[in-house]
Amino acid sequence: MASNRLAPEAPYPHDLPQDLPGSLTDTATFAPGAFAPEGPGPYGYADGEPGEWNPTEESVRSVRGRHRVGKQRSALARSGTVLGVGVIAAVGAGGMATAEDKPPVPISMPDIGALASDVTGALPDAESLPGIGPLLGSDDASHPATAAAPLSSAGLTAEDGQGTGAGEALRSRILQQADTQQEAGERDARDAAEHRALARAEQTATSDHKEAVADAKAERAEAARKAAAAKAEREAEARKKAEAARLAELAKSYLLPVTSYTLTAGFGQAGDRWAADHTGQDFAAPTGTPVKAVHSGTITQAGWAGAYGYRIVLTLDDGTELWFCHLSSMVKTGGKVSTGEVIGRVGATGNVTGPHLHLEVRPGGGGPIDPMPWLRARGLNV
Repeated sequence: MASNRLAPEAPYPHDLPQDLPGSLTDTATFAPGAFAPEGPGPYGYADGEPGEWNPTEESVRSVRGRHRVGKQRSALARSGTVLGVGVIAAVGAGGMATAEDKPPVPISMPDIGALASDVTGALPDAESLPGIGPLLGSDDASHPATAAAPLSSAGLTAEDGQGTGAGEALRSRILQQADTQQEAGERDARDAAEHRALARAEQTATSDHKEAVADAKAERAEAARKAAAAKAEREAEARKKAEAARLAELAKSYLLPVTSYTLTAGFGQAGDRWAADHTGQDFAAPTGTPVKAVHSGTITQAGWAGAYGYRIVLTLDDGTELWFCHLSSMVKTGGKVSTGEVIGRVGATGNVTGPHLHLEVRPGGGGPIDPMPWLRARGLNV
């Protein structure tokens, strides 16, 4: 079984003696076996040749020793880095010292003017940019100064360029444009307000016109109604006058049968003395009172008539029959008579309770009607 000796540990520069031959760059110094211990010991070999090394837990148990190895290697790396920086600094200083004694080297620079022309040609026109064109103004002949001016002073007057900077002039133009736009907006608002006012005025005028037309129509309708009412009233008055004239004319041709009387039993009145309702109008008057012809006509009957007593039948020209009953005597018994001519006298003959004239009106010789309306229709005030 092989011996489990500790692994040999390489020496580090800071552990070496200061009087070693050579330098750090000397390869012989760090040649294999340069620092190998001689004879047996913890780092030597008893038989002069390394045997088989089989690591065990005891031989590699020093974990902190391994960490120390790493730490020592880090120190070595830092030393190398410092050495490299020193070498670079030395080379740089030498180069600078050498460059001071040499002539300057020419440097080739690009043509800035041509490059600016190329860039300017590739850029769009300032007037085509949104919001910038109106500020720069037009390029026509009326504004030669603006067209010839550089981009930084485009749209600016000479006074603007002299009195204030380009930024202040641009600000002034922007404010002026804002004022112009505000004035345009206010003008549009005023125009819209005037348009609305005119529309309202027209609407009001139209409404007033419609109301005026409606009022005129109403007034005309009212006037027409009043005129029609007045006309109807006038016509009624005319008819009334005409009827009065007619009645007055009829009154000349019609007379009441007696001049002094008292109205007693009327038409249609019921009583135990009549087989049916009363068929005429009774005019009570003293016996012997003259009975006159109501209108001109022809006496078609005259004589005793039972319950009617002495009766005279006067037939008018239109066929209406007038019966004069209960007469005490008959003056006319036939022939034509005229209006107001005495034809008999009041009496109490027939079925009566006292002297009176019983008058019946029978149109066309038919059934009796109420004598009162018939008399009044002929202008007689009964």
